[in-house]
Amino acid sequence: MKIQESAEDYLESILIIGESKEFVRAIDIVNYLGISKPSVSVYLKNLRENGYVNINDKGHLSLTSKGLPIAEKIYERHKIISSILINLGVDKETALKDACKIEHDLSDTTFEAIKNHYNRTNQ
Repeated sequence: MKIQESAEDYLESILIIGESKEFVRAIDIVNYLGISKPSVSVYLKNLRENGYVNINDKGHLSLTSKGLPIAEKIYERHKIISSILINLGVDKETALKDACKIEHDLSDTTFEAIKNHYNRTNQ
């Protein structure tokens, strides 16, 4: 199932924040994505209702078995694309912003070719 780019961003942000914090809360996503708290609350409710995210009674967020693979896929794309752009001479800030735009629009076939090339040249 194809989900919206913004949903991918939310799932990816939960994964990234979870790498550095014991618990991920809605306010962490507000701060990470720079989106208003009401917007984040509404979107997280939709992600929970559609089975991508769990929210416990303390407000801690976790990815479900349905949400985790999507987050991992987008995050892998982000890391590889931003690394390639930086290696091409793009400044880090621009590379990270551009990777966020590119990561959602590439076909799986194109990304696999990019990833294979990246892995061959970075061994």
